[in-house]
Amino acid sequence: MAEFDTIRRTGAGVRTAEIDEGLRAHMNKVYGLMSVAMVVTGIVAYVFGMDFKAALSGQPTAIVPLGVLEAIYTTPLRWVVLFAPLGMVFLFGAAINKMSQTGAQMFFYTFAAMMGLSISSIFVIYTGMSIAQIFFITAIAFASLSIYGYTTKKDLSGWGSFLIMGVVGLLVASLVNIWLQSEAIMFAVSALGVLIFAGLTAYDTQKIKNTYLAMATAPGGQEWLGKAAIMGALSLYLDFINMFLFLLQLFGSRE
Repeated sequence: MAEFDTIRRTGAGVRTAEIDEGLRAHMNKVYGLMSVAMVVTGIVAYVFGMDFKAALSGQPTAIVPLGVLEAIYTTPLRWVVLFAPLGMVFLFGAAINKMSQTGAQMFFYTFAAMMGLSISSIFVIYTGMSIAQIFFITAIAFASLSIYGYTTKKDLSGWGSFLIMGVVGLLVASLVNIWLQSEAIMFAVSALGVLIFAGLTAYDTQKIKNTYLAMATAPGGQEWLGKAAIMGALSLYLDFINMFLFLLQLFGSRE
């Protein structure tokens, strides 16, 4: 936030107004990209999840052929589907500099579709009402935390390393628990996951804001802002999805 105050002190009048207006437009773009990605994820998850649920109950599928569902959910391909989003995140981070803005945006939406496929089994495991309720709760929590990250005068940059270490710990514990199937570990991971991604929501929002402020006044910075918006949308998207899934594991009503 010190960076924001410095820019506001050194820029005056019209220049300050331009920065404020540009920041609002940038944040609107970030939230817009994230929202579209969420819609893509939701549609893919619902279509595949509900068709798989129908197939399990012996009913005909509505859209996805039975053979495709069997390949995705009952063969080793399910591990590819499960871990593909994680690999795509690392690939995106490594390749973003070489991508065009349009290419980066399409990659983001493709990732969102793959994420929807990887989490589609929630429609088999949890009731539809439970999923809707947890999604609504997550949306309220996310909005509140993001507003806090945007408006707070406190510098949240010190949270970064601690929260990233927490994410790594969650990932390792989750992978180990695939084989252990421990309910205690699952509960601990879910509870810590909610707290960690709640913190990341505020942290990432402030980081997106400060990134814009740094680039808006830097030579050639405007050229990168389009990609920065996509990367920011990806960060907030991941915060929302993970917080939603961990809350669902804690409080969701199972079928």
